[in-house]
Amino acid sequence: MPLIPPLSEDDLDPELHDLVQFFQVTLGGVPNSVLTMARRPPMARAFVELNKAVMTDYGAVTLEFKRLVGYVSSLSSGCLYCQAHMILASERFGASEERLNSVWEFEKSSHFTEAEKAALAFALAASTVPNAVDAAVADRLRAHWSEDAIAELTGVVSLFGWLNRWNDTMGTPLEELPVSRGEMRLKDATGWSKGKHG
Repeated sequence: MPLIPPLSEDDLDPELHDLVQFFQVTLGGVPNSVLTMARRPPMARAFVELNKAVMTDYGAVTLEFKRLVGYVSSLSSGCLYCQAHMILASERFGASEERLNSVWEFEKSSHFTEAEKAALAFALAASTVPNAVDAAVADRLRAHWSEDAIAELTGVVSLFGWLNRWNDTMGTPLEELPVSRGEMRLKDATGWSKGKHG
């Protein structure tokens, strides 16, 4: 049972209703996390704008890879809600079957470049509590990515820090489409379940 239930889209003011339709493209629907934030419309608006700014393609980090980084960040923090959403989003943004089926073991996978492995290792370390980004993780990341790209990658990890904390605290109910992707892509490989998000 969620801490508080999400609003329905019909409960949103017209401006916010239009703004959250952004998620129809990225996730195939408006997530309950945003519909819970919508109880304070300025907070929901700010989150959607931050999400757009962080997840934009600036040229250094692809849209597909940002979603995979979000997945690894959520895996590290243990947020089942965001794991399901990000495996779905990675699929929607063109991740290959091979990448989708091996992202949780990226270090051993031939489907990720050394640069991508460095970024995913960074996401894993940056999402632990306490933070585990040490000199070795940082040096490995800087060997492959520009300072601007590192800012983008840190933005993704930080965005998911907010989302992981929000959804785990709220017990946000998972929607049908991400549940189907979690069960299809993650259940057997990682033991994923809806947990408190059922």
